[in-house]
Amino acid sequence: MLFFYMVILFIVFLFQFGVSCSCLAMNQGQQEKLLNSSWKIMSNDTRISLENKMDCCGLFNNTQTDFVSDLHLCEAPCVKKKSCLTCGEKMLQHSSEALKILGGVGLFFSFTEILGVWLAMRYRNQKDPRANPSAFL
Repeated sequence: MLFFYMVILFIVFLFQFGVSCSCLAMNQGQQEKLLNSSWKIMSNDTRISLENKMDCCGLFNNTQTDFVSDLHLCEAPCVKKKSCLTCGEKMLQHSSEALKILGGVGLFFSFTEILGVWLAMRYRNQKDPRANPSAFL
């Protein structure tokens, strides 16, 4: 049983280590590409809801008059104030912070998993001191 525990824990370690490194290695260009692709597949209702909740307009539009996102005008509260940030800027700030935190926490726990694999491998062949010494183990 301990051998299978070691194997499964090592597989979890590999997966978690890979995901953590990916989170830490993702740069801003890759994050923008990911946001652009997800923005394109969103429905207009979802975009409008996102713009209203985040108080932003468009994904990466640079001017106030360009807040047209596929066939709708932006209806966020910031339009009345004439000081809207783009949703892309807000999401990039949040996502870069979140990726750093997730990557660090994931690395921490992946190394504790490899410590568990090492300990299991180190102590798997020990005999039980209470067992009968003449018994075959």
